[in-house]
Amino acid sequence: MCMYNDNPTLEGIDRKLLGEERQGEVLEMANKVAMPVEGGKSFYIESYGCQMNFSDSEIVASILAEAGYAPTRNMEAADLIMINTCSIREKAEDTVRKRLRVFDKVKAKRPGTMVGVLGCMAERLKAKFLEEEKLVDIVVGPDAYRDLPSLVAGAEEGEKGVNVFLSREETYADISPLRLQSNGVTAFISIMRGCDNMCSFCVVPFTRGRERSRNAFSIVAEAADLYDKGFREVTLLGQNVDSYKWENPETGEPVSFAQLLTMVAGVHPDLRVRFSTSHPKDITDDVLYAMRDHENVCKYIHLPVQSGNSRILKLMNRTYTREWYKQKIDRIYEIMPDCAISSDVITGFCSETEEEHQETLSIIEYSQYSMSYMFFYSERPGTLAAKKFEDDIPLATKKRRLTEVIELQTGISHKLNAKDVGKTFRVLIEGDSKKSELDWKGRNSQNKMMIFAKEDRDLKPGDYVEVKCTGSSSATLLGEMV
Repeated sequence: MCMYNDNPTLEGIDRKLLGEERQGEVLEMANKVAMPVEGGKSFYIESYGCQMNFSDSEIVASILAEAGYAPTRNMEAADLIMINTCSIREKAEDTVRKRLRVFDKVKAKRPGTMVGVLGCMAERLKAKFLEEEKLVDIVVGPDAYRDLPSLVAGAEEGEKGVNVFLSREETYADISPLRLQSNGVTAFISIMRGCDNMCSFCVVPFTRGRERSRNAFSIVAEAADLYDKGFREVTLLGQNVDSYKWENPETGEPVSFAQLLTMVAGVHPDLRVRFSTSHPKDITDDVLYAMRDHENVCKYIHLPVQSGNSRILKLMNRTYTREWYKQKIDRIYEIMPDCAISSDVITGFCSETEEEHQETLSIIEYSQYSMSYMFFYSERPGTLAAKKFEDDIPLATKKRRLTEVIELQTGISHKLNAKDVGKTFRVLIEGDSKKSELDWKGRNSQNKMMIFAKEDRDLKPGDYVEVKCTGSSSATLLGEMV
């Protein structure tokens, strides 16, 4: 499933409560480029959905910069307006369509402005944008961003450009991303693309293609470059990072995700390493040991369960059972007792009974997630579920079940955070608190946001500090430096 994780642009949102209704609010908080135009032609880009989309937008920005386009935060002054889209839920696609109509008004006021649709929605709907909706000039899928300059040049001559070709090789490993709206402390590194897990509810295999992994040395080099530039945390991204596998062409030796994790951790002890997202079937003991044995690999795993019932999991084609998943949870806590685990949960999947819903509630309780991303089922055209199963759960029932999941998760999050009161954590300062410039914000290894007073100390974003937790809510820890 596509990821809605700890994205810097979603700061201030209580992401533990992300049901379908609130997801719309989050999607409308687009990632807007925060750099001035230095002259010449300019582009403006908004990104919606998963972390991979935000990472892709940085690749797009780099490609356009090489073609002579400068980024701008002023949409109405841009020569090229682009929206990087998500197809994971209908709500996401509806939001994109609304934005396209806003862009169309900008085009009407400023003839010659071009509009491009990028990403998963571009791949799924292809020429429909060009032919039926007539709102865009360019449609580019996730594997065709290198073709953007030529497509833009064609659009300038009045042509409509579309390239949604899915590649089995493209990883953009040689492109140095242009960090958009960066806090200078945390950054994404895309380590692989695509997904081979044919979960019946998910469009990702159809919009992003098959799995392929980046050259491990290029990943380590990117991490080292980020550290040299002052960044102190990287998140390794992939639709399923644990299935990362790259073969060294010189030695023929394969590099697993556990080995890659160790290689990146070795860049510098002060470079924190996170990763997302994991599929339960692929996260191995080797990965868990690598996390345990390297202090700078954060003790946090996003491990989507989707449902707590084995029959529903089989319909979802998740390839594991309820009992198997519980054993994986046990193993994580056995190897790393201080690890925080988060999850994805879908309520109201096809034919789900009330008893099966109760099993989802019970596995949330069993797993003790620090947080979850929670949604009711949204049928996506072209998926296996849409072809094989009837979307037969009434919307009111889906929403009621979702509310029960949210309430349970909120209570667990609040309880777990309360247990942190009195503990001291090493926190990486990310910047000013959203509510007050007198406070810092930063995360601990378990990915929990901590807010604490600056106390007139000579500190800056990117510094590590020891913070004692003095209070908590379901979403945040409060503390004081020690």
